[in-house]
Amino acid sequence: MTTDELHSLPQKAAEKKNENKKFFSKLKKRPPKNLDYVMQELHSAEFAVTDCLTCANCCKTTGPLFTNADIERIAKHFRMKPSVFIESYLRVDEDGDHVLQSVPCSFLGADNYCSIYDVRPKACREYPHTNRKKFHQISNLTLKNMEICPAAYNIVEAMKNRIAL
Repeated sequence: MTTDELHSLPQKAAEKKNENKKFFSKLKKRPPKNLDYVMQELHSAEFAVTDCLTCANCCKTTGPLFTNADIERIAKHFRMKPSVFIESYLRVDEDGDHVLQSVPCSFLGADNYCSIYDVRPKACREYPHTNRKKFHQISNLTLKNMEICPAAYNIVEAMKNRIAL
């Protein structure tokens, strides 16, 4: 993905927003029985050709939610107390969730590698959530992710071509 393509992604997603909202609204009302299977297939196909290390836009522009289990695991990795990890890296957002103090992510290297990849938060492991069960229930999240993640954008476009509503 080129820098220009990445910069144009929010605009491309915005242009498709109304179309996608209508599609997701129909999908929510009548999800196909095989939706989870189709999404797994589309997700796998996209990530067979997408290398996140060439982009890392999610790590550069958004921060994951850190669960208590994430905090415990990552703090242990750093051999620090969870309270010290929280104080050093996290803040509490308006929803009362632990999130990064700032973006880009403190753990993202200049080479787009994650320094805590093996213990990264659940939200990072599951991003962009396009292979999640009951996918039709996270349409708002997906619409946001399409502005950030080229793979999410491509998966939704492929989904619209594959599923007739």
